[in-house]
Amino acid sequence: MLVLTRKSQETIVVGGADGLERLVTVTVLEIGAGKVKLGFQARDSVPVHRGEVWERIRAAKPPPGSEVTAVGGP
Repeated sequence: MLVLTRKSQETIVVGGADGLERLVTVTVLEIGAGKVKLGFQARDSVPVHRGEVWERIRAAKPPPGSEVTAVGGP
């Protein structure tokens, strides 16, 4: 895990494999009352979810290669 310290209005950029493509930009919008408000910028093709939402989506999706094919019939 990479741990970074940022102040309000500072950003972190997550890049692609070549290190130059900007996939996600995370901005610290607000710090206070025991919470940090973050803003995320990403292309529409890059899904961004809260951790618990991502886990529900992942749990609902069958693993690759586990498709059931009906055999036979009436």
